[in-house]
Amino acid sequence: MTPPSTATFLGYRRASGRPGIRNHLLIVNLTGLTAPSARRVQRDLAGSLLVSMDHGMTISGRGEAPVDATIESLARHPNAGAVLVLSAHRGRSDALLTRLADDGRPVRAVNLDDTQRDALAFRTAAVREGARLIARISRQGREPFPWSDLAIALECGMSDPTSGLVANPLVGHVTDRLIADGGAAVFGETLEWLGCEAHLAERAATPEIARRVVDAVDRRLRMARESDLDLLGNNPNPANIASGLSTLEDKAIGSVAKSGSMPIATFLDYGERLETPGLAAMDGPSYTPESLTGLVAAGTQIALFTSGVGNSYVSRLAPAIKITANGETAARLPEQFDFACPEVLEQPERMAAAVDGLVARIVEVASGALTFGEILGEDDEVISRFGESL
Repeated sequence: MTPPSTATFLGYRRASGRPGIRNHLLIVNLTGLTAPSARRVQRDLAGSLLVSMDHGMTISGRGEAPVDATIESLARHPNAGAVLVLSAHRGRSDALLTRLADDGRPVRAVNLDDTQRDALAFRTAAVREGARLIARISRQGREPFPWSDLAIALECGMSDPTSGLVANPLVGHVTDRLIADGGAAVFGETLEWLGCEAHLAERAATPEIARRVVDAVDRRLRMARESDLDLLGNNPNPANIASGLSTLEDKAIGSVAKSGSMPIATFLDYGERLETPGLAAMDGPSYTPESLTGLVAAGTQIALFTSGVGNSYVSRLAPAIKITANGETAARLPEQFDFACPEVLEQPERMAAAVDGLVARIVEVASGALTFGEILGEDDEVISRFGESL
């Protein structure tokens, strides 16, 4: 398979970092007290997106630092043309604005403190500020970029045997091609490395990355044991089992195929930004909403999301190309899947054509074509929690 070194997409230039493939106003709500207002503000601002951390200031212990880091990563996301920060407390928004001072894109904050706790005045002020930001970024046009400027999130959910046999290997081939051209990709779902962690460690670029891969799996297994969690029935879930994936190891063999064959150049904590090209592993949960948000927070502009039996969930910030190799599923859910390749299951020699087709679809979506998840609004961002509330 020859890398398409001339492949380009039409994106939005950023002052720093990778170009965006969307140009949204991102509303970042930092506190639960302002969450209802934030939802109303988002509805009043056409084309805006909302990420809300409703637990706000109440997380204790080590939990606050990774959540704050993930929020900052999302605020720096390439697909956000501007950022509107909402908060019940000025201290919270000021801290985020300070960390974003070097970012280069327009960022504004509106605080409930500043309106004497008047929610109506707070919403009005936020809508006015947001409207000015949208007007500003709407004047920016798309321009061509090499596809090597893309970073891709690799996710699977509600898998079946076709996922491991075709869809995930297909994504792996595309990942290899992108990285060979100088792009980046991030895979996670740590518990779904179980049984494959030694193989992944062998692909690590350094002994330190190899150690972190193995340690991450061991830590997740300890978490399960300490919680008396029986993974069978939880992961794989009943739908996975009914479709033919009887153990987590079965599922993992297919899941890690998404990562392709390139060396693992970087190991990321949950929600940590990826600043370099190459393949990165992220220590994150297997549950799709939290997993996908962590991968997107790394700065991935687009996601490749495979499923065997169907999974409608998508990221809010990064368009997800839904992929299946199950012909029955593709026929049953035509408005969920953006790319279907059931023919490869019986004709493996057609894999090369499927790779070319998926690359072409990525370029289309990166240039502005909408995915079904975007059209139907099956989107959200869910930030993992790392501590209890006080």
